[in-house]
Amino acid sequence: MAKKFDFNQGLIDLEKIVKTMESGDLSLENSLDYFSKGVALTKLCQSALNEAEQKIFMLTEQDNYTNENPLKDL
Repeated sequence: MAKKFDFNQGLIDLEKIVKTMESGDLSLENSLDYFSKGVALTKLCQSALNEAEQKIFMLTEQDNYTNENPLKDL
């Protein structure tokens, strides 16, 4: 079974990649490698965000949530 993607760790890893690339100390080949890893991480993060958005949509639709009076039942 595949391990579930950890969004927070993905962001941390992406920040490390950006810092490393911004340092300017990488060769062209290493820069391309880091860029490729960054693109892959970005896609995974975007996918996780899309999944979360779908879950929120399903939950709010299921409960007939409305923005007009969200605290009416409290």
